[in-house]
Amino acid sequence: MNILAKIRGLYASIVIIAIVTLNIFTFLISPKKYYKSIKRFYTRLILKLLGIKVEVEGKIDKEAKIIIMNHSSMLDIVLIEAYYPYDLVWIAKKELFDMPFFGLLLKLPQNIRLDRENKKSIVYLLKEAKEKSKYKTIAIFPEGTRARGERLLPFKPGAKIISEKLNLKVQPIVLVCSKERFDSKSLTLNPGIAKIIYLDSFYPNSSEEWLKELREKMQKILDSEKSKLCAKV
Repeated sequence: MNILAKIRGLYASIVIIAIVTLNIFTFLISPKKYYKSIKRFYTRLILKLLGIKVEVEGKIDKEAKIIIMNHSSMLDIVLIEAYYPYDLVWIAKKELFDMPFFGLLLKLPQNIRLDRENKKSIVYLLKEAKEKSKYKTIAIFPEGTRARGERLLPFKPGAKIISEKLNLKVQPIVLVCSKERFDSKSLTLNPGIAKIIYLDSFYPNSSEEWLKELREKMQKILDSEKSKLCAKV
């Protein structure tokens, strides 16, 4: 293990905790209409302080109402909030909302709570998604948790159910090198380039295995891009 990377990782953790705390306090004293600008300011500040430069490829579809991303690092949310121009509503597991103090980061912007142990949660999820997609873009990690290896985890059906039932246009996004830049599990930081790739958006067809095919497509793009960009310092 690179000792310098571990030292940088500790620094990164302190920076993230400090800025998230500032973000929450800013939410508490600000009108909700400023939340998107607040999130963008603080997430870009995190990236700058961590020495992470961001490359963006592809075009954002302003008509897409749900974005689907791969997930391997805490940095993924930072990247999206920093560079996605429209206001987002995240779908996150109930346990994150219940965290003391830091759960406010999800509660105050009125993100959608997902209780995986409640059989009726899909009804609540659809109701919330239908209402909030009228004025925000839904953001979801279909893997459900951070992938530990090189392969994407199987995609859970939530994104498929929401987009098909509500007829929402989907835009997939591939996040490249976020784990290589900041691995929140091993607590290592390697400054460098991370990349956001916006893929073509589409309206899903319920008769097709589009979610499975999308996972395979995203994996191929991720493998290709990582071989070029993700060398560690």
